[in-house]
Amino acid sequence: MRHVRTLPFLALALIAGASVLHAQSDRENTDAAWLAQCRDGGSRHGDDDRGRACEVRKVPVRLSGRTISIDGERNGGIHVVGWNGDSVSVTARIQAQARSEGAAQAILPRIKINADGHSVRADGPSMDGDDDESWAVSYVVFVPRRFDLDLEAHNGGVSVQSVTGRMELGTTNGSVSLDDVGGDVRAHTQNGSLNVQLTGTKWDGTGLDAETHNGSVRLSVPESYSARLETGTVNGRINTEIPITVSGNISRRMSFSLGSGGAPVRATTTNGSVNITRR
Repeated sequence: MRHVRTLPFLALALIAGASVLHAQSDRENTDAAWLAQCRDGGSRHGDDDRGRACEVRKVPVRLSGRTISIDGERNGGIHVVGWNGDSVSVTARIQAQARSEGAAQAILPRIKINADGHSVRADGPSMDGDDDESWAVSYVVFVPRRFDLDLEAHNGGVSVQSVTGRMELGTTNGSVSLDDVGGDVRAHTQNGSLNVQLTGTKWDGTGLDAETHNGSVRLSVPESYSARLETGTVNGRINTEIPITVSGNISRRMSFSLGSGGAPVRATTTNGSVNITRR
């Protein structure tokens, strides 16, 4: 009887392990595609004839809790995916540019990826005063599906897929993309689009508060979804595939219940359009 009872748990462990291995394989394939595109990028940048060097590094992380903070520095995006497992995997995609390919290659060893029990960030040579030299680090991160995130970029996008937790997400110049997320999520971008794809029948957690100042909002909502939806724009149009009944003073800010209501889902812009679609 003891062995019979352990079989379901063994099966679950095998399934989870296979899922993680599949995700790792997908990541490796994507890393290879990114390397090929990065190395071939010089011919796709018009008048930019600088030399280029590209590298992918696996970043060892030993977190002390169930949260991770990642700083994208001046240039670089962050992409986080939830997977079936209890481990965290961080890959850094590093790109350097200089007057020649050799000079760009010489920059790569000077870029250090530092990881401690809570955070990941890159340090590298100062490029101030030399317009021919630059470097950037982007991150691809796999975390358990229940996890907390603190992500900050400056010139790069931030995206999260299939993760539920407490999240602080922000970028200055780049888009924010959320797909199948939940928890207590706060997200903002100054210059970039906001893309939110809801899943299931309701928001799992406290709610979503997301905004962009200069960019469009694209919100995809499943059929039979329940939430308190808040959206709007100051300078732009609102287009929706969802029938909305409003009364009284109609402004460019709207708040209404979907289905039986529920947690607040807020996605707004100041300068840009709002598009709400069914999925």
